[in-house]
Amino acid sequence: MYDFLRRLPKAELHLHIEGSLEPELMFQLAERNAITLPYTSVEEVKAAYEFDDLQSFLDLYYQGMAVLRTAEDFHDLAMDYFRRAHAEGVVHVEISFDPQAHLARGIELNVQMEGLGRARRRAERELGVSSALIMSFLRDRPAEEALHVLEQAAPYWETLDAVGLDSAEYGHPPSKFREVFARAKALGIPRVAHAGEEGPAAYISEALDLLEVCRIDHGVRCLEDPVLVERLRQERIPLTVCPLSNVRLKVVEHIDDHPLPKLLEAGLLLTINSDDPAYFGGGVLDNYLACARAFDWSRQTFIQMARNALNVAFMEEDRRRALLKDLESIPLED
Repeated sequence: MYDFLRRLPKAELHLHIEGSLEPELMFQLAERNAITLPYTSVEEVKAAYEFDDLQSFLDLYYQGMAVLRTAEDFHDLAMDYFRRAHAEGVVHVEISFDPQAHLARGIELNVQMEGLGRARRRAERELGVSSALIMSFLRDRPAEEALHVLEQAAPYWETLDAVGLDSAEYGHPPSKFREVFARAKALGIPRVAHAGEEGPAAYISEALDLLEVCRIDHGVRCLEDPVLVERLRQERIPLTVCPLSNVRLKVVEHIDDHPLPKLLEAGLLLTINSDDPAYFGGGVLDNYLACARAFDWSRQTFIQMARNALNVAFMEEDRRRALLKDLESIPLED
């Protein structure tokens, strides 16, 4: 099953590039930028990766990204991830990044965009990995700030494949960002949003109704609302599910308890993703393998998961057709 799943041409739709920062690279960038980390070794960093909830992870997440200072740092961060993803059979990556978290540290938007853009072009040229870029807004910061960042990004609107909504969910409903997402819609930029991870199913409905998103990141708590489940099924709204993330952040206690089988049984449009691979136990392939061990899914089910991701990814249609053709050529038997 490992070889089969590695061969599958997979798309990663839910990936926070700051969450791909491996401890080894963290120390390298800290040394490059003369930053003193509150850790003395890679092992000590990894020992801190025991989270009680989403907020305890976010505290470490924001601390780690302090090493990102220059365009070269953002380039190296993204390329480090692209290389690992390519080795796992990932052919397309949708990179979410958090501009507010960097602007708050005095890192200008052009620095972020230059580094990530250069890495994306290099990954396509050298690895054959295509990508999309999602500018995510931090829901625990003021909506007015998010709107200002969107306007500040005017020189880059044409390079944004979507805007998103992430960070601490409790107490920050999607409705808070209605004006920001309306502005993105007016600009013709697609919208996605985290909802129904730690927040209730009602947040998913809000994201659909008020933000007019085309995709829900996580969405696992939709099962609390049967009417919502039926809506998601009928409207074919994709859910970018991140099983290992849900375990590490205590959304579920064990992978065996994950609602993925129930979501699949309900006929929902599901994709498997890694979220923050450096912190949550691995990339897309590790998440596929975790599902194989926990749910004993057939190869056909995994092919369908990979097909779903390719079908709903932000990519050129010629690229989509080529990748789907590659997927259909994967034999079901060794």
